Amino acid sequence: MTPFALAPREGAARGLLPALLLGLVLWLAALPGASLAADIKFPALSGRVVDDAQLLTPEQEQALTGKLATLEQQTGDQLVVVTLPSLQDQEIEDFGYQLGRHWGIGQKENDGGALLIVAPNERKVRIEVGYGLEGVLTDAYSSLIIRNDILPAFRQGDYAAGIIAGTDSIITQLTADPAEAQARA
Repeated sequence: MTPFALAPREGAARGLLPALLLGLVLWLAALPGASLAADIKFPALSGRVVDDAQLLTPEQEQALTGKLATLEQQTGDQLVVVTLPSLQDQEIEDFGYQLGRHWGIGQKENDGGALLIVAPNERKVRIEVGYGLEGVLTDAYSSLIIRNDILPAFRQGDYAAGIIAGTDSIITQLTADPAEAQARA
């Protein structure tokens, strides 16, 4: 009699497991931000400067690309400048974090990557920093760069000048003597 008593329970357990897994998947999908990366259409990482909002001249883009290549050669840190026509209804912090992960900015072993993100239509700018650079390019220091170097030019309508000044300030910080950079940060 025992084998017949176990058979219905085993069958019920087999039917319950897929239902539980389906319920778990649906619950996870309903969490805020669960489908964030799937909903965002990220621009292609076409170089060290991704000017999708078309704020830079070809000459300015080429000059920035040269500076960013030199930074990477000197320090191993990667900085990408990206301008976006839209944040696609995302907060710039979320968009920047997801974009950095999507692109894989910064070398895997030290996570030494940063993004300068400009979204002129939403009037947003952000410096997104990988964990490896957080000690020298803190949120507070990034805020100073934005406030003192980038926004004054943006307020004058000169996005290119603000992007160039901000990029130069980030590079200066990342190439400074480590003790000096941490003291400033």
